[in-house]
Amino acid sequence: MIQKSVGVLTIGQSPRIDVTPSIQHILGNSVDLVEAGGLDRIDDDNIHTITPDNDEITYISKLRNGQSTKIGKSKLLPLLQEELTRLEDKVSAVIMLCTGDFPTINSKKPLIYPDKILSHTVQAILTKGKLGLIVPLEEQRYTLTQKWKSTGIDLCVEVASPYEDSDIKGAARKLKKQGAELIVLDCMGYNEAHKKDAMEESSLPVLLPRTLTARIVAEYV
Repeated sequence: MIQKSVGVLTIGQSPRIDVTPSIQHILGNSVDLVEAGGLDRIDDDNIHTITPDNDEITYISKLRNGQSTKIGKSKLLPLLQEELTRLEDKVSAVIMLCTGDFPTINSKKPLIYPDKILSHTVQAILTKGKLGLIVPLEEQRYTLTQKWKSTGIDLCVEVASPYEDSDIKGAARKLKKQGAELIVLDCMGYNEAHKKDAMEESSLPVLLPRTLTARIVAEYV
């Protein structure tokens, strides 16, 4: 069997040992994962340079030291592009390890966006009814609401970070009370335990981006 290589590009720092084991498990041992991160070349003393400006689109991701950091999109884009260009020389396809959208990023290999997979999957499943979103940051509530509303789906949103102690169960419970019929954990940082908590508390189906994306990639490679 020919060994294949797939890139994993995080918006934070690699390796993402909190995420890639889930992806590797689904892809199997015949696929090598090669990791890179938009912040790989930024040391701790310069992390402040990627702090979001006021009203800027904000992301959150993990650093090698285990801490999480907020990232401004305008600072992130050129760093991501640089790392992607290097990474593509080593792999046959790349998974973007973020549910955000990055339309200005240029790629020469297939670049797999979890947000597109999530959007099309939800639209295929939820032909009517309300979508419940759990997002990491209060600062992301408006932009993610607007993004999902562009699909024409009725939705409700709660905030609970995957990177610190937060009330995932409480968020899921609130979404159920607001009429949600399907929940999306809208960040690659959410894990299988978060999904289990959300499912148990809400009794609703829950989509986990990291495993959903991995299953699509498994079909492709």
